[in-house]
Amino acid sequence: MPKKFEPEMRERALRMLAEALPEHKSKSEAARHVAGLLGMSPETLRTWSRRVEVDQGRVPGVPTDVVEENRRLRREVAELRKANDVLKAASVFFAKELDRPTTR
Repeated sequence: MPKKFEPEMRERALRMLAEALPEHKSKSEAARHVAGLLGMSPETLRTWSRRVEVDQGRVPGVPTDVVEENRRLRREVAELRKANDVLKAASVFFAKELDRPTTR
């Protein structure tokens, strides 16, 4: 299971990566160095860095706020579909009850 890092840790790691970039040949080399110092996966640091670049518009991709809005809307659609299914089942049930002859 992946580790969850506090936002402060993420900010610190990204700041350290930015500071380490001039000292290394490539971004991946700098990420390996900083990740080793902080005891995390270089891939985690690379992913965070990529997300920041996308959010700032420096590289193409879907920004975090759009991703979160899509997730929220997908959950909402799923809830509405469930509610719609319940209402359909209830309408079928009550339609059958109305079609039954009443005995008095």
